[in-house]
Amino acid sequence: PGHTSDINAIQFFPSGNAFGTGSDDASCRLFDIRAHKELKTYTEQKILCGITSVAFSVSGRYLFAGYDDFNCYVWDTLKGRQLASLVGHDNRVSCLGVPSDGMAVCTGSWDSFLKIWA
Repeated sequence: PGHTSDINAIQFFPSGNAFGTGSDDASCRLFDIRAHKELKTYTEQKILCGITSVAFSVSGRYLFAGYDDFNCYVWDTLKGRQLASLVGHDNRVSCLGVPSDGMAVCTGSWDSFLKIWA
């Protein structure tokens, strides 16, 4: 278990008991610190590019991941499936963040734009 290529991003789960990662192997993974094991892998066959950034929703139910294909994908952390695509950048999504109130996600891109998704 684990990534098969460079890890570009890591973010602690809101509880602090787990963390999520994003890699050039086109997968995000969730690891439990207490159990010392991988809990879930988030991949989609049609997504073949690397991940540059990851962030969790305030509740931890959603994992946001910025990709080299110019998109941010939203994953359900419990079910392991992709829920949505945030599309609109003209270059790779290089960073993202979720505010403490959880009301939005902000993505930054090599296209020199920040986008707020609410």
